[in-house]
Amino acid sequence: MRAFVFPGQGAQTIGMGKTLAEAYPAAKAIFDEVDEALGEKLSDLIWEGDAETLTLTQNAQPALMATSLAAMRALEAEGVKIADASFVAGHSLGEYSALAAAGAISVADTARLLRTRGEAMQKAVPVGVGAMAALLGLDFETAAEVASEASHDQICQAANDNDPGQVVVSGHKEAVERAIEIAKGKGAKRAVLLPVSAPFHCALMQPAAEVMAEALSHVEINRPAVPLVANVRASVISDPATIRNLLVEQVTGSVRWRESVAFMAAEGVTEIWEIGAGKALSGMIRRIERSIACKAIGAPDDVKAAVAAE
Repeated sequence: MRAFVFPGQGAQTIGMGKTLAEAYPAAKAIFDEVDEALGEKLSDLIWEGDAETLTLTQNAQPALMATSLAAMRALEAEGVKIADASFVAGHSLGEYSALAAAGAISVADTARLLRTRGEAMQKAVPVGVGAMAALLGLDFETAAEVASEASHDQICQAANDNDPGQVVVSGHKEAVERAIEIAKGKGAKRAVLLPVSAPFHCALMQPAAEVMAEALSHVEINRPAVPLVANVRASVISDPATIRNLLVEQVTGSVRWRESVAFMAAEGVTEIWEIGAGKALSGMIRRIERSIACKAIGAPDDVKAAVAAE
């Protein structure tokens, strides 16, 4: 059994997806569609812009989705269909990419939703008020205890359960800094602030969740062609109303990636293809479940190699 997974923020690089667009007309059409939906040439920024501008949340989110969908279209051009997967999943914004790939949300609507999501997440907390930190070498339960101990009268939550030795905490900057010191005292191998512009996946994002509830209420959501393993549940959903609700909940909820991969493995998945930019998810998956074979599909050579191995 195979699953297709889609990366989240942090995977963006200048030039991503360009060779796919040059090699596959269907991949180029995705970038054109996203440009048209946003009313700007986001593709120019992705391929020839500066990294700092691309990294802005409102740009990185639709850009990463466009690159993932371009890679999926390239695979489809070579005969690999979305229905060849038993599950789809995505890390944070990658969940939107997964839903678009599975036909649950149109590409244009997904691009606009991610632009709105990026802007809302950035506006939810003034710059400098929030922070995120990676705690390496602690399991999720210990990291959650660290976050709770560090919170005092502020917000500090375990935001991303990435793999057995990597949990990200998010919240008020002072609380996150306390969590770093507490984590070191509890045996963390490393505990470091992350270079992010806002404290994602914690209660401070509630204003953004309200914006997304409004935005999602105007978008048509269909049953995905392949079941989605949802971030906040680490289990399968296909019902459109549930998808809508969980995309709102996801803004403030934890990304349960470790559990999501473990769920797919328990269901019989033996191979996972990471569709889009980078290889970060493949690394996490290997640390979660070594028996799962991983392929990262982000360029024409990756597409050709994956198809040749079929």
